[in-house]
Amino acid sequence: MTTQNQLDPYASPRTFYGSELRRHREAGGYSQDQLGERIFCSGTYIGQFESAKRLPQPDVSRLLDEVFDTGEHFQRLCHLARKSKHAEYFADAAELEQQARTISEYAPMLVPGLLQTEGYARAVTTATMRFAPADVVDGYVRARLERQRILESLTKPLLWVVLSESVLRVPMGGLGVMAEQLRHVASLAESKRVLVQVLPFERAAEAFMAGMTSIMTFDDAPPAVYAEVPWSGQLIEEPARVDQCMRSYDLVRAAALSPAESLALIHLSAKDFANHEYRP
Repeated sequence: MTTQNQLDPYASPRTFYGSELRRHREAGGYSQDQLGERIFCSGTYIGQFESAKRLPQPDVSRLLDEVFDTGEHFQRLCHLARKSKHAEYFADAAELEQQARTISEYAPMLVPGLLQTEGYARAVTTATMRFAPADVVDGYVRARLERQRILESLTKPLLWVVLSESVLRVPMGGLGVMAEQLRHVASLAESKRVLVQVLPFERAAEAFMAGMTSIMTFDDAPPAVYAEVPWSGQLIEEPARVDQCMRSYDLVRAAALSPAESLALIHLSAKDFANHEYRP
């Protein structure tokens, strides 16, 4: 593992932020725990910023400027470090995906980004950014497909996805795109790279979750939850709320069809789209 001392401060805005935080902390005579107490977080959290494992946070950066009397130094560095290929509200969750040991997702309407084909991703992006220039749409599609590389890594996270049956019925991008997308999901499930279940319509009331939810666990950090609604998302790290989300997800998983039953339904839906036998 790369240690803090081995990080190149000039490798990226994030590593420079981390090196500056460490420099000011040591100059001020603070341990990581002591600084954490001053800005209402843990010493471990400070260490993650210093080692560039976590994206700098605007609220933390403002408090650091107050503690160190550095004007807007850390706030400006934070702005640079948080530049991302992803939407601003998803940037933190995208970073955490790369470090996760497990990812458990519930998808109420759309196939999750980690499982999307290029055609499906383009259809979703175009629908949600109707007036965006083509190059902007292309950038978001590329970023979404790049995220999927974690599934090819030797240290890939265990990905467990529960799809609402609605996901299998909405012909996003048209019949051909949808058939290809569902065949892709089935292929991933059959290759054991992803565990997929479907929550059928008739069981949805047994375990209600209203929006897209992703629960991430880590080897060396507490779990976190990312919840998304249209054009907005929230990273949840407060333990009580994370626990509530995890218990709700357990109910959804218990109410869903078995992996084998789910795979059969996905194949059937893909066949219906491919044969133009889809019925709304």
